[in-house]
Amino acid sequence: MSDRDFGWAIPIMQLGYAGRGLVYVTIAAISLYTIWQGGQAQGTSAALAQLEGSLWGTAALVSIAVGLLCYMVWRIICGTYDLEDEGSGGKATIARMGQVVTGLIHGALGVAVLILAVTAKSGGGEGSKIAEITGQIMSLPAGIWLIGIAGVITAGAGAYYLKKAWKEEYREKLEANHFTRNWNWALKAGVAAQGVTVGIIGVFLVIAALQADPSQAGGMGKAFSWLSGQIYGQILVTALCLGLAGFALFCFVNSAYRIIPKASGDDVQTLARKAKNKGQAAAA
Repeated sequence: MSDRDFGWAIPIMQLGYAGRGLVYVTIAAISLYTIWQGGQAQGTSAALAQLEGSLWGTAALVSIAVGLLCYMVWRIICGTYDLEDEGSGGKATIARMGQVVTGLIHGALGVAVLILAVTAKSGGGEGSKIAEITGQIMSLPAGIWLIGIAGVITAGAGAYYLKKAWKEEYREKLEANHFTRNWNWALKAGVAAQGVTVGIIGVFLVIAALQADPSQAGGMGKAFSWLSGQIYGQILVTALCLGLAGFALFCFVNSAYRIIPKASGDDVQTLARKAKNKGQAAAA
C-alpha cells in the first residue's frame, strides 16, 4: 500500500465527524429548548436520553452511535498510519497517541449510545456516572493521583482548544471555500466553547482529587450546573449552548471539508493558506 493510498479512510472520517456533530447538536438543541421552557441545560447522557421512546429518536440514537464508532475507527487509523502527517518525533508521537485515545473514548460513548437505543434505559444521570467511576478509581492505590493527573490533562486539552480557537489553527486542516471563509466566526466560537467546557470538566476532576471527594467530579451537565450558579449564569449557559451548536457546525464542516494530508490531493488549498495569501496580496 503506497503512502498516498488512503482514500478509503475519507468516508470513515466523514461519518465519524458527522456522528460527533450529531451529539453536540442534540445537546445544544435540547438544552436551549429546556432553558426556554424554564429548565436547566442538559449534559450528554441526559440529552441523549431525551431521544428514547420513539421511532425517530431510536433512529437518531443509532445514527449517533454508528457515527461515534466510525469516529473511533477514524482516529485509530489516523494515529496508526499518521494520516495527518504528524511525523515521528516525541511531540508527534504524543499527538498520535492522543488521536487513538480520543477515538477510544468516543467509541465507548458510541457503545453506550447504542445500548441506550436498544434497551431504552439511560441508567442514571451523567454526573452520577462520572462521580461513581471517579470514586472507583480513587479507591485504587494512587487512585487520587490518577484522577488528579487526568484532571490536569483534561484541563490542558481545554486550554489547547482555546489556543486553537484564538490562533485559528483549525483552518490549517480545512478546505478553503465560500462556506468555510464566511462562517469562520461560528467555527471559532464553537472550538472556543468546546475548550471552555472541557476545561471546566478538567478543573472538576482536579478539585475531586485535591478534596478526595468523587462527588466533585462531573461532565457537561455539572459544567452547565456550575455556570448557571454564577452571576448572569443563565446567560452564560445559553451562550455556551450556542457555542456548542457552533462546535456541532465545526464537526459537520470537518466532515465535509477536512483535508487529510496523506489522502487529499496536493491541489487542495487550506483555509489558513488562503487567508495568508490574501493577506500577502493586500500588503503588496
